Amino acid sequence: MTESQWALLWSSLGPILSGAITGTIPLALMSFVLGLAIALGVALARLSRVRVVSGAARVYISIIRGTPLLVQLFVIFYGLPSLGVLIDPWPSAIIAFALNVGGYAAEVIRAAILSVPVGQWEAGHTIGMSRRQTLRRIILPQAARVSVPPLSNTFISLVKDTSLASLILVTELFRRAQEIATFSNEFMLLYLEAALIYWLICLALSSGQNVLEKRLDRYVAH
Repeated sequence: MTESQWALLWSSLGPILSGAITGTIPLALMSFVLGLAIALGVALARLSRVRVVSGAARVYISIIRGTPLLVQLFVIFYGLPSLGVLIDPWPSAIIAFALNVGGYAAEVIRAAILSVPVGQWEAGHTIGMSRRQTLRRIILPQAARVSVPPLSNTFISLVKDTSLASLILVTELFRRAQEIATFSNEFMLLYLEAALIYWLICLALSSGQNVLEKRLDRYVAH
């Protein structure tokens, strides 16, 4: 590389990292938290004995898992205005990502709940707990430990998927790289720099995931 390219890499590092800190990471965190709340509700609906409720949850999951995230994002940001619903870029991105996480994480949570031995439900009933109390105090804590690895992978994937928000003008890591690349005409260089930063963020998250799994593993029966 030339001296000017090295200088460009160094000067662009700050703005791109700023995009990651003020855009990518907050966007991923907010979407993931909201998505988990949606996922829990959908997972419980899937387990419901009421067919209409479980059927509606099944349809939601099928739609989310059967359509591209980019299409979901565009439907919310570009499609809803045709119905008179105008949503700013940031909320649009959060809604789209949260709904997407909800569809995928719901099945993870449902499987985790089903993995808890039936005897745990019976134990709760034996000591006088209602079904809701047993779910909240006994089943969900155990299911949470089981669901950590797949949910961690979902979050890591979400961090990478936030790059799609640049297509609806949300200023995040990749959007910053695009702006600098357009100005400098060094597209390959800037996109590789953005890819490197995404990779480093995901490496850090993967390391954190491994530590968390080891800490929780001691509480899981084998």
